[in-house]
Amino acid sequence: MERVSGLLSRTLSRVLWLSGLFERGTARQPRIMEEKALEVYDLIRTIRDPEKPNTLEELEVVTESCVEVQEINEEDYLVIIRFTPTVPHCSLATLIGLCLRVKLQRCLPFKHKLEIYISEGTHSTEEDINKQINDKERVAAAMENPNLREIVEQCVLEPD
Repeated sequence: MERVSGLLSRTLSRVLWLSGLFERGTARQPRIMEEKALEVYDLIRTIRDPEKPNTLEELEVVTESCVEVQEINEEDYLVIIRFTPTVPHCSLATLIGLCLRVKLQRCLPFKHKLEIYISEGTHSTEEDINKQINDKERVAAAMENPNLREIVEQCVLEPD
């Protein structure tokens, strides 16, 4: 009986593999992550730079390739963003990271854990900034500052 069951299982697996059903099932997962990454990018590309009238997309601070989405479980996703400040000593890199976090926390339609980093080697104090923008308490304290909150609101405001 075990032998028949094993033979049946292998035969079924082979039929599914040959028919392409196995490939479609496994190829579906990366496509879903790609779609979610594009959804994230679409939200962050319109964020305005705190100093300039340009968007983060126009300044190439964010690109499609800077967004990665990984599945944690069926309903939860890990969203990782690696943004590139315009200059290695950008004084507003922390503020840009804060804008990214606020916009995604408000607008992402799926459950997620969010990690935001400066692209490696693109800022002189990237480690310190990465710690700040990924620390919930620091983010909450920053958003309690009315002046800072106003700047963030202006940056994340949707264009008309």
